[in-house]
Amino acid sequence: MRKLFILVLSSLALLSLPSCSPRDFLTRRLAADLIERSETFRAPQQFLLRTGVISNDDYLSPESLALQHRGWISGTKTSCPPTLAPSPCWEVILTPSGVDTFHTLVAPGDTDKPSFSIPAARRELVAITGIAKQTNVADVEFTWRWFPLNEVGAVVFPGDLRYRSTASFRCYDDGWRVVVRASSHHGQPLDEALKNGEPAQ
Repeated sequence: MRKLFILVLSSLALLSLPSCSPRDFLTRRLAADLIERSETFRAPQQFLLRTGVISNDDYLSPESLALQHRGWISGTKTSCPPTLAPSPCWEVILTPSGVDTFHTLVAPGDTDKPSFSIPAARRELVAITGIAKQTNVADVEFTWRWFPLNEVGAVVFPGDLRYRSTASFRCYDDGWRVVVRASSHHGQPLDEALKNGEPAQ
């Protein structure tokens, strides 16, 4: 009888303790889960391809050079319209190989447009590398890479590069949340963190 009484008292004492949600503790696993599930992180990266007359800077950009190297686009020098500078400009067209590559990726209504965008890659979390907490806010440093969605993405967003970003987290009454658009004194909102990600060493 005494043992039963002690057991009942112990159970009541446990029930009276404040309950804690797993989301109350910002672990690396929770931080990774919140980052990966955010719409900002999951949004596919669009690649904009422009044909027609483009500037010399655009023609010599790393993405354009990668497409030229694959033989998907070609360009011939041409005079610049008043809105483009400096000279020279380039008249860019898709090669037959480029047409074969892009035709399944372009929306039907965009095929005759001089520029169109395609989803080319998505972000993939590599690791949470550090968490700095202060009361109800935290900075989470993480590394990520591009995961190509197609042949074009594999060329313009190589997956072997790693990027380092730091995002803000805030603890609310229902647990920790990643800060997406609101400004913060600690770290960066996730959209800014991803935009300003630096190559990881």
